[in-house]
Parts: sequence; structure tokens; C-alpha cells
Amino acid sequence: MAQFRTINDVRAFEAKPLAERDLPANLYDFFARCAQRYGDKAALIFFLQGTAYERFVRFSYHDVLAKMTQTANMLHSLGVGPNDTVSYVLPNLPQTYFTLYGGEIAGIANPINPLLEAPVIAEIMNAAQTKVLVTLSPFPKTDLWEKMASVVNTVPTLQTILQVDVANYLHGVKRLLVRLIQMRKGKEPVRARVLDFDKTLARFPSDKLASGRRIAANEIAAYFHTGGTTGTPKLAKQTHHNQVFDGWAVGESVNAGADDINFLGLPLFHNYGAIAVGLASWSAGATVVMGTPQGFRGEGVIPNLWRILDHYQCTLFNGVPTLFSALLNVPIGDSNVRRVNLATCGAAALPIEVAGQFTARTGIKILEGYGLTEGTSVASVNPAAGEARIGSIGFRLPYEEMRTALVDGDKFQRFCEPNEIGLVLLRGPNVFSGYREEFHDIGTFVDAGDGGALWLNTGDLGRQDEDGYFWLTGRKKELIIRGGHNIDPRLIEEIMHQHPSVALAAAVGRPDPRVGETPVVYVELKPGSTVTKEELQHFAQERIGERAAIPRDIVILDKLPLTAVGKLFKPALIFDQVKQVLGQELKQIAGAASFEINVDSDKRLGMIAHVNVTAASGTDKTALETTIKETLGHYAVRSVVKVQ
Repeated sequence: MAQFRTINDVRAFEAKPLAERDLPANLYDFFARCAQRYGDKAALIFFLQGTAYERFVRFSYHDVLAKMTQTANMLHSLGVGPNDTVSYVLPNLPQTYFTLYGGEIAGIANPINPLLEAPVIAEIMNAAQTKVLVTLSPFPKTDLWEKMASVVNTVPTLQTILQVDVANYLHGVKRLLVRLIQMRKGKEPVRARVLDFDKTLARFPSDKLASGRRIAANEIAAYFHTGGTTGTPKLAKQTHHNQVFDGWAVGESVNAGADDINFLGLPLFHNYGAIAVGLASWSAGATVVMGTPQGFRGEGVIPNLWRILDHYQCTLFNGVPTLFSALLNVPIGDSNVRRVNLATCGAAALPIEVAGQFTARTGIKILEGYGLTEGTSVASVNPAAGEARIGSIGFRLPYEEMRTALVDGDKFQRFCEPNEIGLVLLRGPNVFSGYREEFHDIGTFVDAGDGGALWLNTGDLGRQDEDGYFWLTGRKKELIIRGGHNIDPRLIEEIMHQHPSVALAAAVGRPDPRVGETPVVYVELKPGSTVTKEELQHFAQERIGERAAIPRDIVILDKLPLTAVGKLFKPALIFDQVKQVLGQELKQIAGAASFEINVDSDKRLGMIAHVNVTAASGTDKTALETTIKETLGHYAVRSVVKVQ
């Protein structure tokens, strides 16, 4: 177990070559070694309901290996080979883990966000050429099966659907009632054969791989969807070595040990929960407690989280900034959380004010980290044994290279000096092998001309201080550019989070015909808080030292839009600003009786505003269209205008 206090500790750890660390070559060897080392110790605990968290199902390390082996054997019998894809559209269940890693042992796993719209899911499955799909059986309060049934016939490569029945985790009358409901549902006609996951699984051996497959470290393990929900989805190819290394390196960096009990509330379609929590915990012999199919979103989970952590004697948990903000409003009461010594935070920047308040109130140290799908999961994290600098994303993982550089377009200029802001680049065992569709690789890698491997272009801006800590300063595409002046949204957001009534804040650029963009901030208030827009504006003016960064408008929403993993979804706010600005312009144009504006992202052209205008009676349609195009043309936003 490593004890990283300073960056020099990381460097000293690297004195032993990675090849001598004797990492498992693939995921099957990984789970076999875990079973050999930790045997009957609890590897995975699952409870179904946040309001009945005392009821659980337990899997030992031996059990997990057996389930992974059975799942791989089942998939092999269904025709899945090393180059075939197993997609899953599932909430958090033990079967989700079995499908992910059993799918990687038999072929290639493809996790898909179940909250995506059905046509988008079908696009991903077609891009992955899915052969087997694992999803839910019909179940009360979920329409996942109905959603999948509506599109699976549009995936010609799909041969088999395995249904996971959540009712198997119920008991007594509840299970009987669900069975009655299921008898009336689930008759949707689908072309692929439909099998029950658990019943089919039980027919296969758990002691060895029927395929006899020996998996090389550089073989593809998974296609993780990482964007491109229109057109061709972007599927990141992760190898077995990518995942084994990243899980092991994260475990070393956060000082994980066999006595740790790690609470999982993050979704398993995302690499944070699957790898940074799962593999990192198991590589150290720790226990993962999986709370409800919906994770932190599950009914009763956040209100009972302190009790849950106490009940299972958890030592750490993992979250995103919105979770820590929400927990500030949940009383600890008589729950004993003294065993919880760490929490990790990723997926988005953690507001300094939120981090400070959380640690002061709970005594729990937050380790903020950084990662991306193209880096398998985690790329850097604050040291568990050393100083966790709030606002920093910590040290790079051992054996990984992480630098900031000045890059003009795709041309490397030079690496940055300490504290000089540049583009964050990665190189090492956790960097992915590219996207499934090679045209997505354009601009993904940077050649530094140093004779080594290409560097991954993360798209994030940051700096590394003289002590080795990295600090993100923004994302190139998220910078607000006002008259050529770059404004970091975090500058505005950190100030707004200091206001006692603000729970969340997100700053975006408002299109401006004169200076390109002006800053606007959206805020979500804490429960029970009442504050006016004018009061927040005055608060910002007094505290934001950079004049150009003072928001020109503040929008108060009941809830800020979030992604499925709890990350603020800024595109929705940017689109809202574009619609507002263009709409104000159209209202001033004579002859435009009514209009509709739809803003979306094009995979090649970026953001586009589709403007449909109905001309008033007697208006020259051609002249009106010309006027509209000239007016909207003063904005940097690309627009397509149609007049009827």
C-alpha cells in the first residue's frame, strides 16, 4: 500500500519498473487473483431500497469470480467472441457488474446510459454492432423494457436480449404483486430472442472458462460511450491493461486497503463507478456497498446516507459536486460517521466553498480528482496521506505522464513552466487506444516531438504548481470570451457559491453582437432560501474583482440541469441563452409574425440555431429572410433561417 504525501513519493514509487509490479494481464486474471487472495471476504454488498437499507445481498470474492465466469460462459454460448459486443442498459445491480466484466472476458462490453432517449440508445448499439443486449424485465415504476423494445428491432446485429428481473430481490407479497404485473406486460414483439438473465446463467459452469480464451493485455475490453449523441456516437476503446492499471493505480493513490468499505452510489454505465470505485476497491481487497438501482438518485438514499454509512461501517464514499452540496442540507443526527475518513470527488470541479463547509461540518476529508473516459477513468487525485489542496485535482497517477503545454490548433509549441496555464496532456498505461470510428481521433492526440508516444489532448486547461499539484482553469470550449478576453467560468461560480442562499451556480456565455460573449450565471437556491436576482447581482459586483467577469444577468432556476452522473449540463444553459438573445432580436423585426428557435449541436459544425419564422400577411418573404439573416449574422452563433 502506497503512502503518497508529496509528488516525490510518487516518483520514488516509480523507481520500481511497472513491469515488475506484476499486474494481472486481463480482467479475468484480475478477478481470479482477487479470489485467491481474499476468498470469502465480502467483495460486493447490494441493497435494493434506500428506506430499507438493512436488507442486503452479499457476494464474496469467490462468489464474484464465479459470477464473472458464469456470465462469460453464458455469453460465449450465445455466440459472443473476442470481437463481439455485449451492450447493457441497466441501473445499478450486481448483474450490471457481472455483465460489464463478464462481457469483457467473453468479448467487448458496451455500457449505455439508461436515461438516454431510445433512438440515441439504438444509435449507440448500431455503432457498437451489438450482438447481445442486457436490460431489465418489466418492473413497476420503470419503462426501461418498453423503451428498449421500441428500438431493438432497428439494430440488425442484435441476436439475443437477456432480461434482468429486479423482482428476484423482493420477498413475499411484494414479489407476488410484481409477478402479476409482469404477466400483463412484456409482450412487445421483438425480433431477437429474449431470455431471463439469472435463469440462463444458472445453467453454466462457474469454475473455468468454457471458451478457453487467453486474453492479451492489449485486447479491447470495452466501448465506453463518451459523447456524439447525434450522428455517429463516440465510443472510446479501453483495453484490459487500461482498466487493470487504472484500477490498481487509483487504489494505490487513495491508499485503499483490505479494511476499507466503499459506498457506491455512482452509475455503472460511467467509468467513475465501474473502475474508479469497483476495480480500485477490489484491487486492494476492499468491500463495495452498492446502494439501490438508482444509486444516489434512489428514493431515500441521500436523506438516509449518514445512517447507511454508519450501518455498513463505511470508510469512504465517492461523489460529484452536486452530492456534497446536497449533503450540507442533511443532518448527521446520531449517526456515527467517524469511520468515514475520506470522500472522493470527480466528474466536475468542486466549488471551494462547498468543500470547505462539508469538511468543517463532517470532518471528512475530500480528495478531489480528475479523469476522463479517454484516460480510462482517473488521471489525477489529491494524496490521501498528504495535503489535499481544495480546488486542486492533485497529483498524477504513478507511471502516468501528465503535463500542461502550449498548443496552437493541433501544433505543439512547448511544455509549460510551473503555474503557466496550458492544455492538459496525458500519456501512459491508462490512455485509451482511440475511438471505434477512427475519424473521431482527429485532434485527439498531440505529437510533442519528443520521440515518445502521442499525448492525449484532454481539451482541459490547467496548470501544475511547483509542488506537483495540478489545477484546472477551465475547458477551452467552456471559456467565456468577451472581446478577446478569456473569462474562466469558475471565477464567477466560486464567488456565487459563497452566497449563503446559493446551492449551485453555473456561468455561461451570452451571445453578444459587439463583444462576442458576456457572462451570465444560472443559480439554484438552497431549500427554503429566498433571495432576489438584484441581491445576487449586488453580491457578485462587490466580490468579483475582474470587471469583465461580472455577470450581466443572473437567472434563478428551481433546478439546474444535470447529467445522469450529477454533473452540471451547461449546454442546456448555453442553448437557453442563444434562444433568448435571438428571440429578442426577432421580436424587433417587422414582418415576423411568429417564430420558433431550436438549438442543438451538430457533430461537425458545432452549435446551430434552427430559426423558423412565419411571415405576417403581406410581408415580402424574401426581404424578411434577408433582414433576419443580416441581423442574426452579427452573432457568432451559426443559424439556419427558414421563412414561411
